[in-house]
Amino acid sequence: MTTTTAPTTTAPTSTLGIDLGLLVLRLALGLTMAAHGAQKLFGWFGGNGLDRTAQFFTSEGYPGGKAAALVAGASEAFGGLALAIGLLTPLAAAAILGVMVNAIAFKWDAGFFGNKGGIEYEVLIACAAAAIALTGPGRFAVDSALPALRNYRVAYGFAAIALGLISAGIVLLARN
Repeated sequence: MTTTTAPTTTAPTSTLGIDLGLLVLRLALGLTMAAHGAQKLFGWFGGNGLDRTAQFFTSEGYPGGKAAALVAGASEAFGGLALAIGLLTPLAAAAILGVMVNAIAFKWDAGFFGNKGGIEYEVLIACAAAAIALTGPGRFAVDSALPALRNYRVAYGFAAIALGLISAGIVLLARN
């Protein structure tokens, strides 16, 4: 007696589709964050520039307002650019996640929705950064040419998330 099995009807996942989706997500998130960082650092795109951003950070209780503004702006600008091209993706995702956790903590009392000044935008960016950290940059990234990062491991993503959360926590503890 022979047993037959029914053919499977599920299509295999397209790795090309996954890689293209990750490229689109990295470009959108990375370039958006790079522009935010450029606002803080250089005053581009209608931003405040470093001095006014530093005054804001100081007024909100961050010690060393200029240093805090520089770290936030550099994390956004250079983390965003690195994420967009897929260079050292875990670290780029950690930089963005750390900044967004601080932004979420700062705006927490405003609630979730943006029309009340809430945190929905920051939560979405933080989750997208964490998702990229966990999945890796995909095939269309500079990391895919780097021997140490070519074979991406989920452990890199967990380490990046931990780094982002720990660094954000340290900054928040230092805030008055």
